[in-house]
Amino acid sequence: MTDKITAVVPAAGVGSRMAADRPKQYLLVAGKTILEHTIDRLFCHPAIQRVIIAISKTDPYFSALPLATDPRITLVDGGAERADSVFAGLAAIDDENSWVLVHDAARPCLQLSDLERLIATASLSECGAILASPVRDTMKRGFVQSPDKPQGIRETVDRENLWHALTPQMFKVKQLRDSLQHALEQGAVITDEASALEFCGYVPQLVKGRADNLKVTQPEDLALADFYLQQLTKD
Repeated sequence: MTDKITAVVPAAGVGSRMAADRPKQYLLVAGKTILEHTIDRLFCHPAIQRVIIAISKTDPYFSALPLATDPRITLVDGGAERADSVFAGLAAIDDENSWVLVHDAARPCLQLSDLERLIATASLSECGAILASPVRDTMKRGFVQSPDKPQGIRETVDRENLWHALTPQMFKVKQLRDSLQHALEQGAVITDEASALEFCGYVPQLVKGRADNLKVTQPEDLALADFYLQQLTKD
């Protein structure tokens, strides 16, 4: 088990699918902003002593939060893409051989037990690890029949060994930075941090996480996040 971990939280996105008057990380749920809940969950683990949050240069909301005066928080300027924000967070970490844990700003329902398992597994791995949940539903691959019709079903995809990638994802700072840089230089499509390591030939570990580690993306997710957070409070 590692003694000290820095967490990076990319929070520069606008969350357009929420159709809200502000980025989704600043929407209120269960009495606080989603971002505040997310950071609270990270600090539940004693190994996480610092959180670097990447926000937009024009962000007008963060300064009003209690997080703005928390000495454990470091702010950096985020970028147009997730990878830009992660790079900015990595640049603020002095020890390139230390561990970094990257977590979505809009995942406020992380369970401590999942975080503990992830840290324990990643610490023993040469390529880090991610939280993930097994695919439960029948998977379909669609195709566009025509612009004025719904998508059709091309095939049913075998769900065996398919996982939903979650966060946090945990890697060594240098390994993640170098992998992201190489993958982007080669034009690879990087959808999460693990995909950059995969592109470079590494094999991160999968750690089974709870399906209630919800990423708030659509308006209907707010009620579900509120319910999950209420359950966390009771535990």
